[in-house]
Amino acid sequence: MLRNGCFYFLALFVSFYLIGCNTNKSVEQKDDKLDLSIKIPAGPNSWLINSTAESANMISDSGIKNWTDLKTQVHTYFKTDTSGKLHLGLNLNVPEGTSRIKVTLADQTKNIKLNTSVNQTVDVGVFEIQAGYNVIEIVGVEKSGPVVATINELLIGGPATDGNVYFIKDDFYFGRRGPSVHLTYDLPKEKDVEWFYNEINVPEGEDVIGSYFMANGFIDGYFGIQVNSETERRILFSVWSPFDTQDPKEIPDDHKIILLGKGDGVTTGEFGNEGSGGQSYKVYPWKADTTYRFLLKGVPAENKSTDYTAYFYTPDDGKWNLIASFRRPQGSRYLKRLYSFLENFVPATGNISRKANYNNQWIYTTDNEWVELTKAKFTADATARKESRLDYAGGVNGNQFFMENCGFFNETTPMGSEFIRTANGVAPKIDFSQLENPRK
Repeated sequence: MLRNGCFYFLALFVSFYLIGCNTNKSVEQKDDKLDLSIKIPAGPNSWLINSTAESANMISDSGIKNWTDLKTQVHTYFKTDTSGKLHLGLNLNVPEGTSRIKVTLADQTKNIKLNTSVNQTVDVGVFEIQAGYNVIEIVGVEKSGPVVATINELLIGGPATDGNVYFIKDDFYFGRRGPSVHLTYDLPKEKDVEWFYNEINVPEGEDVIGSYFMANGFIDGYFGIQVNSETERRILFSVWSPFDTQDPKEIPDDHKIILLGKGDGVTTGEFGNEGSGGQSYKVYPWKADTTYRFLLKGVPAENKSTDYTAYFYTPDDGKWNLIASFRRPQGSRYLKRLYSFLENFVPATGNISRKANYNNQWIYTTDNEWVELTKAKFTADATARKESRLDYAGGVNGNQFFMENCGFFNETTPMGSEFIRTANGVAPKIDFSQLENPRK
């Protein structure tokens, strides 16, 4: 009996011990603090959904401010290499009164009450996420003061951040614009190129405000079409000065770009802030799902200079239109380093993807022959190279190249990829003698 009693009390002791251990473990899990070791700057990594006009007022390098409208949706983006549990917190304040916000991540939502008038880190909770780009949506539910909240940082951690985590850490302006992508065309060796012909077709819905679909790029400039606003679109042709400056007023006279002529309705002037030089543009309502044709001439000129002339074909009237002709001093050459690019120049739309097809590239050489360009190399800018943004892609689809950027998609194309499109085999039919002479 004594032995059985010993076994009984021993079993009872072990049972209470195990219950006590399990109870303590549960308490420890409940009291665990979130891992919020990674700080994401709120302003540079956030966009307002359907409120682009408010971006300048609300989004800044230092955070999200002046948030007064409960209907405003804030989206903050980041990317992880790892799936799993993600810990989330917000560093913020409510200048006056109290607020309640709703935070959604990967279809999981948490409501948070805010009542701190000083900057403070507020725990939001734990979310289960998948590897790739994720978006944190924050909306206001109620507020007793004029401002919903001022958000300085989003803080994340946990198992989902064990791999690499990507977001915009510096160069906020370019990070918010998104990565620019390029296709550099493979040219025949030992050929002097006098003319460069290209075509662009922008699919329906991809003509996002801030897009520059550049068709005919060359060593000294670029030529393409832009979406400048809800109501304005342009054909843009620019040539860089050989003088290295961001301010066109600093360019010496012997390094200035000289305008030789321009077409009807074309505005010309100078540009800066991305190098400097001569610029021309024509307001023209180009449309999505329509193929547009570009023609560029580059030839040596007097006094060791080069003349560049751009023509744009308007399909509605079947005519080649002169955009402008510029003389660039301090260098005499034919066309070199031919390429196309796709960029966004409006930071407030850097969260929206855009895409274009680049078709039917040809050059006309000084040997009076057309040569089709079917091979191109894909590259991207510093924003992509430093991995601030990984939403960029390029490739080939049959007889056309394509490029895509922005929008926080996950299909990144490796930089340095080379593509070969199917040849069309039919050279452009252009009577150069019938083109408008820019110097008449």
